[in-house]
Amino acid sequence: MNQEIRKAGRALRDSEITQQIIAAAIRVHRQLGPGFLESVYEEALAVEFALSGIQFLRQYPVPIFYRDHQIGEHHLDFLVEGKIVVEIKAVSQLEDIHFAIGRSYLRATNLQDGLLFNFATTALTIKRFCRERAHNGSPDLLA
Repeated sequence: MNQEIRKAGRALRDSEITQQIIAAAIRVHRQLGPGFLESVYEEALAVEFALSGIQFLRQYPVPIFYRDHQIGEHHLDFLVEGKIVVEIKAVSQLEDIHFAIGRSYLRATNLQDGLLFNFATTALTIKRFCRERAHNGSPDLLA
């Protein structure tokens, strides 16, 4: 059984870089506001990361495996500092599927932490998701 807990404000392991990423996203949102396509925010965030000295890979390819067979590939919006998945949305509100997708990306990359930004809201929506070990040894995922 998948145990999922959502806790607002829970810190991620790499709090310094996490705060830098969030600050960059806030600068983009303040400048552009809501109303653009995800691709516009992705481009702007790439510019902001570069200006801020944040190391990132954009549209980072992630192979998807099933029983040791590669069955496809997905591209992360950003892989930051080689350890944080950053996904961008421009939707009226985040849905459970957005969190499920984020958790799938963490499993596929074997990473622990991710950030999900929704630029379509009046105030930038910032959600964190991470993989941790539950007491019973199964993954306990937070968003």
